[in-house]
Amino acid sequence: MSGNSALRRVDWVCVLIFFLLLAMGWLNIYSSTFTEESTSIFDTSQLYGKQLMFIGISLAFIVLVMALEASFYERFSSVFYIIALVLLLGLFAFGKTIAGATSWYDLGFFNLQPSELAKTATALALAKYLSDIQTDIKRRKDQLMSLLIIILPALLVIPQPDPGSALVFFSLIFVLFREGLPLWYLAIGFLAILIFVCTLMFGTVWVAIGLALIVGVIFLLKKPSMRIPVLPVVGFYVLTLVFSLSVNFVFENVFEQRHRDRFSLWLRLEKDPSKLEEIRKTIGYNTYQSEKAIESGGFFGKGFLEGTRTKGDFVPEQHTDYIFTTVGEEWGFVGTSAVVLLFTILLLRLVHLAERQKNPFSRMYGYGVVSILLIHYFINIGMVIGVLPTIGIPLPFFSYGGSGLIGFTLLLFIFLRLDANRLKEWN
Repeated sequence: MSGNSALRRVDWVCVLIFFLLLAMGWLNIYSSTFTEESTSIFDTSQLYGKQLMFIGISLAFIVLVMALEASFYERFSSVFYIIALVLLLGLFAFGKTIAGATSWYDLGFFNLQPSELAKTATALALAKYLSDIQTDIKRRKDQLMSLLIIILPALLVIPQPDPGSALVFFSLIFVLFREGLPLWYLAIGFLAILIFVCTLMFGTVWVAIGLALIVGVIFLLKKPSMRIPVLPVVGFYVLTLVFSLSVNFVFENVFEQRHRDRFSLWLRLEKDPSKLEEIRKTIGYNTYQSEKAIESGGFFGKGFLEGTRTKGDFVPEQHTDYIFTTVGEEWGFVGTSAVVLLFTILLLRLVHLAERQKNPFSRMYGYGVVSILLIHYFINIGMVIGVLPTIGIPLPFFSYGGSGLIGFTLLLFIFLRLDANRLKEWN
């Protein structure tokens, strides 16, 4: 199929939302980095000028993605994955360190962050493996191989250190559940998170009491005909308590102080007002200021370029991970609701497109796209409004950054290219 015919069949709902988010993101980057000395919007010495350049590069990639045959992405998915792993490994020898993280290659005019491109490559590789006729996700061997595809890039990203990007790779596990991975894996994962949080908040003793009460109620309310094996229940209870006991050790001896402070702030673990205030002024400063900036916007906001906290540089990194605060202060509840609505429509539309794919590879990759965009969107906004701990991942199509924008653009438009091919085959 030619590039022109692919463009005619592309899902224009997704394309329209992409350009709306792109435009809104750039306006807020411009506002958060604008100074009285600013001149042309094309000035690449300014961040908003650089972002325009990145937008131009992304548009060129869209043309390239749509021009290539859809089969190209499936055929070379393993090659893309290997290249991504090599680029991540190369950072340990040739990486550039920015803000304490060795996550970039210095290309002179541009700092390339390979983890952003590795997300797309991993989603493609996972889809390729799962769609293979010999793969059965219900087999333990195939489950382990699928998890290995996800874990390998995450393990290379964690030491940079970049825990936020590492977490994004694990979002691809949801693709496995869509394709038939037993749900008890998910239940165990959620239970581990719940036990971890409850242990930090209430302690192991209360966790043990709570679990004992839950087990007791289950036995009391069960039907006489229902038989619950006692030994597995006792074993599960003991393993849960052992995990709970390990939480405090991990928290105190494995986590760094900045991680402990973030959890203390998020879960309100610190009861001493003076220590809590100190945490807010240090590790929690960004979140505290972002909350205040969003609150100050009210319903309609202060207006474009009128954000006093934005202009006063109260929120560090406001043009990157905290770009949503500019929306809240200058565009208010109306603006933030519009952004949330656009992302929600985009994600629902992508789920709809993924479900109607006849090619298993396209369907699985589509769900990979949804998983990656969803976790970025959910964590970034949750972090900015203070309901989630600070992790540090950008808002897709919105935050400043060339690698991120190019990576998200490739991620989305490769799927739209696959979907356009489905329409061709259907016709």
